[in-house]
Amino acid sequence: MSSVPSSSPSPVGANSHALGPWLIVMGAALWGTTGTAQALAPEGAMPLVVGALRQVVGALGLLGVALWHREISTARLRQWPWRPTLLAGLCMAAYQLCFFSAVARTGVAVGTVVGIGSAPIAGGLIGYLLRAERPTRRWYLCTALAIVGCSLLALSGGNLSLNVLGLLLALGAGLTYALYAHFSKTILSTQPPDLVMAMVFGCGALFLLPILGLYDWAWVMQPKGFVVVLHLGLVTTALAYALFARGLARVSMGTAMTLTLTEPLTAAILGILVLQEAITPMVAWGLLCLLLGLGILTLRPKY
Repeated sequence: MSSVPSSSPSPVGANSHALGPWLIVMGAALWGTTGTAQALAPEGAMPLVVGALRQVVGALGLLGVALWHREISTARLRQWPWRPTLLAGLCMAAYQLCFFSAVARTGVAVGTVVGIGSAPIAGGLIGYLLRAERPTRRWYLCTALAIVGCSLLALSGGNLSLNVLGLLLALGAGLTYALYAHFSKTILSTQPPDLVMAMVFGCGALFLLPILGLYDWAWVMQPKGFVVVLHLGLVTTALAYALFARGLARVSMGTAMTLTLTEPLTAAILGILVLQEAITPMVAWGLLCLLLGLGILTLRPKY
């Protein structure tokens, strides 16, 4: 990506810019533990309920961090950019619904490839059209390698199921996630990152609260269920998005979206190490492509 003005609320130097990709990679690596945590959840833990609880707990965690850092004040809230905040929260809630619904209709493989794989493309287009960020040849190469790697990992399990509505929902997931990042990046230009994420996820949680009234979530009272929800809310949401917000403020939209493909890379590695999944040639090639694409973009980013 070509150089763009920093959108951090404080001055950002060259070293801080160089740190940006690593912050996103660390945040996305924490997201990659989501699947393993869900696999360890008690029986009856529905994905939609898990997603809603994750967002609620994450919002509370981020609010606590913002309070600890004294980022909340009456004057700041009076001037708060509520419109992009509500739009970002709505996009995050829509992403949860679109992604889980797409996976239910098309299966994990196709839903993951189209949903997560389309986000970098959508992010690059949004960055170009709305933020005047011009992609470079390096970004195209790294993004192509990362998407191919993600596709190989997701498709390695077979059992493909094509469903037109499911595919559209998966594309909607990629688009809404990229739009969430766009609106969040706009807010981050003037507001502190922890408070931005707390506000965005708080709004998203409000949109998802009705789900908790439709489905059973008594499994949360079990010790294993409680630990899983805490991990998903505090680690894969609060901590992960605090890191992501700091990185997003320092790099372009396209670069940020491509680096989020660290998530399936981490998930695949954890699946092998923790869940003892087999390493097939397709998995090996997928890991290699992802590592190569993300490595080049992280070590030599074009912001």
